[in-house]
Amino acid sequence: MFRRDEVDGQVGEELEFHIEAYAEDLVRGGMARAEARRRARAELGSVAAVRENSRQAWGTRWLDELRGDLRYAIRMLAKSPGFTAIAVGSLALGIGANTAIFTVVKHVLFDRLAVPHPDQLRLLWCTQSDDVGVKNFWGYFDTESGGVNVATSFSYPIYQQMRRENHSLEDLFAFKPFWRMNATVDGRAEAVTTEMVSGNFYSGLGVKPVLGRAIEESDDGAPGSGPVIVISDRYWTNRFARSPNVIGKVISVNLTPMTIVGVNPPGFTGAYDALMSPDVFLPFSMQPIVAPSGSKSLLSDADSWWVLMMGRAKPGISTAAAEAAMNVSFEAAVRATMPVKEGAKMPRLLVRDGRRGQNQEAQMSKPAYVLQGLCGFVLLLACANLANLLLARAGARQREMSVRLALGARRARILRQMFTESLLLSLLGGAGGLLLAWAGRYVIPRLMSDPWGELPFDPRIDWGIFAFAAGISIGTGLLFGLAPAWQSTRVHISSGLKDNTQTATHRRRGLGGKAMVTAQVALAMLLLAGAGLFVRTLVNLRYAHLGFRANNLVLFDIEPPATRYPAGKDVALLRELEEKLAAVPGVDSASLSSNPLVAGNISQSQFKSTARPQPNDKEQQAQFNVVGERFFSTMDIPMVAGRGFNATDTETSTKVAVVNRELVKKFFPSTDPLGQTFTTDLAGGDKAAITIVGICGNVKYDRVEKAIQPTYYVPYRQHGDPDGGMGMTYEISTRMTMAAVVPELRAAVESLDRNLPLLDVRTQKQQIDSTMREQAVLAELSGCFGLLALVLASIGMYGIMAYSVSRRTNEIGIRMALGAQPGRVLRMVMREASWMVAIGVVVGLGGAMALGGVIASMLYGLKGWDPVTFAVSSGLLMLVGLGASWIPAQRAAGVDPMRALRHE
Repeated sequence: MFRRDEVDGQVGEELEFHIEAYAEDLVRGGMARAEARRRARAELGSVAAVRENSRQAWGTRWLDELRGDLRYAIRMLAKSPGFTAIAVGSLALGIGANTAIFTVVKHVLFDRLAVPHPDQLRLLWCTQSDDVGVKNFWGYFDTESGGVNVATSFSYPIYQQMRRENHSLEDLFAFKPFWRMNATVDGRAEAVTTEMVSGNFYSGLGVKPVLGRAIEESDDGAPGSGPVIVISDRYWTNRFARSPNVIGKVISVNLTPMTIVGVNPPGFTGAYDALMSPDVFLPFSMQPIVAPSGSKSLLSDADSWWVLMMGRAKPGISTAAAEAAMNVSFEAAVRATMPVKEGAKMPRLLVRDGRRGQNQEAQMSKPAYVLQGLCGFVLLLACANLANLLLARAGARQREMSVRLALGARRARILRQMFTESLLLSLLGGAGGLLLAWAGRYVIPRLMSDPWGELPFDPRIDWGIFAFAAGISIGTGLLFGLAPAWQSTRVHISSGLKDNTQTATHRRRGLGGKAMVTAQVALAMLLLAGAGLFVRTLVNLRYAHLGFRANNLVLFDIEPPATRYPAGKDVALLRELEEKLAAVPGVDSASLSSNPLVAGNISQSQFKSTARPQPNDKEQQAQFNVVGERFFSTMDIPMVAGRGFNATDTETSTKVAVVNRELVKKFFPSTDPLGQTFTTDLAGGDKAAITIVGICGNVKYDRVEKAIQPTYYVPYRQHGDPDGGMGMTYEISTRMTMAAVVPELRAAVESLDRNLPLLDVRTQKQQIDSTMREQAVLAELSGCFGLLALVLASIGMYGIMAYSVSRRTNEIGIRMALGAQPGRVLRMVMREASWMVAIGVVVGLGGAMALGGVIASMLYGLKGWDPVTFAVSSGLLMLVGLGASWIPAQRAAGVDPMRALRHE
C-alpha cells in the first residue's frame, strides 16, 4: 500500500520476464527477435493496464485513486486561492467557535474526577426529616421530583460509626470544602482555598502525590494531631514555582503552623468538584484548631451535619443492594448520636453516582446548551454559505464534468472526487478551527470569572476535543458537499460539451442556490434575534434601578480567624478597623456588612411582629443584613422615616433595626412600624425583641433580576457571631481610584494585624457585574455569533446574486436589446433578492419565536417574543441582504447588450 514504486518495479520485472520468455519461444520457432518481442508485447497487452489490474486484484486500487483525488483536489483549491481562503476561513470560524464552546460544555457538564476508575465512586445523600432536628446543616440541598428535600451532609460521629459498620461499599472516606482561610507564607498574608479530608481520603480515591506523601490515617487522630497539609499542583506552581524544596516547608493557616508534606498530581481537584482544585488539603483532626466552631468541636458535635461521605462500589454488589444495607446502619447511627422521638420519621440514605463529585451542573447546563445550540446554527450557516459557493463553482465546472463523463468516467467516480474536495476543505477548516479553539480556550473562562478572582476552571484540549473537532469537520464536509457533488453528477454530456450551454433562460437551475440563501437568511434571523434578546437583557440589568449608589465604592472582605478573634474580640476588631479605614486620607466614608449588596448572597430568618402576629409561619420570612453604623450614608440609601444606626447602639443597649419599605408593606400595612418590636431566629435562635427605629428605601439585595423582598438591617455590634471570627465586607466611599486607595487601606489593616489580608478587592460595579456573568457571556458570545451570521448571510447573498447575474448575462442582454431600461433591470434583480430575504426573514421569525420560548426564563425586562428586538433584527437583516445584492444588481443594469449577446 505504501511502497508503490518498489512494487511497480517488481511487477515490471516480472512482466519483462514473461515477454522475454515468450519471445525466446517464438525465436526458437524461427521468428526474428524484433518481431518476436513485438508479438509477445501485443499478446500480453498494455503493461500499464496489467499493473493497474494487479493493484486492483490486490485491493489497493482505491488507495491509488484516493491519492490521485487528493492531488487533484489540492491543485483545484490552489488554483482558486480566494475561494479557498473564504471557505477555509468561514469553516475555521464556525468549527473553532463550536470547539471552544464544546470545550467549556465538556469540562463543566461532563468531566469526571481525575482519579482512577471514577465510575466506581458513590456519593452518599440523605432525605430531610422534620422529626430529626439538625441545628446546623452545611451542605448542598436539592429537591427530587416528588418534592422530597435531599442533602449531602452528615455529622462526623455518624460518618465514624457508618465507616465502622460499612460492608456494602469499599472503605468510606469523608471530605468537606472549607473554602477560604488566611495563610501566611514567608511573612506575607494571603487567602487560600481549603478542603478538609479524612485520613483514608487519598487511599480511597487511589491518588498518590507527585511529590512527598499523602494525608494518612495517623494524621487524622486526636484533635490537633495532624498539622500537615498537601497542596495542589496549581498552588505549587503559582506560589512556590514548582520547587521540590516545598516539602517540609512550614506555613501558617489561620495562624496555625502547618507543614507541607505533599503535592497533588496535575488535574486532581479533590472529591467535591471536577472543575477546580482547592489550594490546600488538611486532615479533619485540625478542624478544632484551624477552624473552631464555638466551644464544641465539630468532630464530636452530633447536631452539626457538615461532612460529605463517599466510597467505591464493591464488585458484585448493586447500588440498590448497597443502599438498602447501608440504610440499616445509617438509622442506627442517627439513633445512637441524636435524640429521636418515638415514632419519628427517619431520614433515608441515598447512594448516588459520585464520578463528578458534588455535581452542581444544573445551574450551568441551560446556558451551556443554549450557547452550543446557537454556535451550531453558526456552523450550519457557514455550511450553507459554502454549499452555495460550491454550487456556483460546480456550475462553472460543468464543461469539465462533461468531458470526464464523455471519456468514460463513472458518475460515482465524479461524486467521490467532489466529496474529496469538500472533505479536504472541511479538514483544513477543522485544523484552523482547532487552532482557534486552542488559542481562545481561556476567553470563555475569563468571561465567567470575577475580575478579582481566579479562573473558575482550567480548560484542557484533550483527545475528546480532538475527536469532536475531527467529527464535526467530517460531518460538515459531507453536509456542505452533498448538493454540489450531486449537481456535478447530473450534467448532460451533450449540452455540457457545447460552447453555448442552456444558461440563457433556464432559471430553475439556480433554485437550489436560492433556497440555500433563503435558509441562510432564516438562520441569520434566528441568531440575530437571539443575540438581540440577550443583549437587551444585559442592558436592562445594567440600567435597572438599584436603590443605592454604586459609583465610587471600593469593597473588600476581612475574615479574622476565630483562633485569634473569638466572640467579642472579633467585634472589637471590626470596630477598630471601621474607624481606621474611615480616617484614611481620601476616604469619604467607611462601613461594613455581612453581605455585600447585589452579590448573589442573602441571609434570611423568621420575622414575628409582636404587635401583629402572622397566622402562617411560612409567610413570616424576611431577609436581613448585619451592617455598620454608617452603612446607609456610605451606600447612599435614603432614610424614609426615623433614624439609622449611631454610636449609642452598642452591645448593651436596646436592640434596634432599620426596615425597608417592602417589609412595612407586608408586615405593617396599616400601622406605623416605628417603635414596634419583632423577634427573629437571627444568629442561631436569638429571640430577643428588636425595636424598629427607622425605615429605609427599597434596594436590590440578592441580584438585580430578583424582586425586592422584605428586609431588615441590624448593627453588627449587637449581633456578633457566637462562634467568633466574624467575617465582613467593607464598603469604602472614595473619589480616589482603586489603585491609589487600596495600598492605603491595606496599610491601615496591617497596622492592626499583619496577618489579615484584604480579600477580593473590587468595586461595587464589579461586584454587580459579577452577578451578571451568565447574561454577559450569553450577550457577548451570541452577539458575536449574530455578527458572524450577518457577515456570512451577506456573503451568501452577494455570491448567489452575482452568480445569477453572470449566468443570465445573455438573457439580460436580450432584454436590454429589446428595449428594457437599466432601471427596470435593476428593479428586477433587487425584486428577486427582496423575495429571498423576505421569505428567509419570515421563516427565521418563526424560529426566533420558538427560541424565545426556550430562553424566556433567562431574560429580564422583556418577553421571549419581544417585538422591538424582532423588528430591529428583521430590518437590519433586510438592509444587509439588499445591500449585498445592490452591487450585482448594478452590474446587471450596466450590461452592454452587444457584448452580452456575444457573451457565450
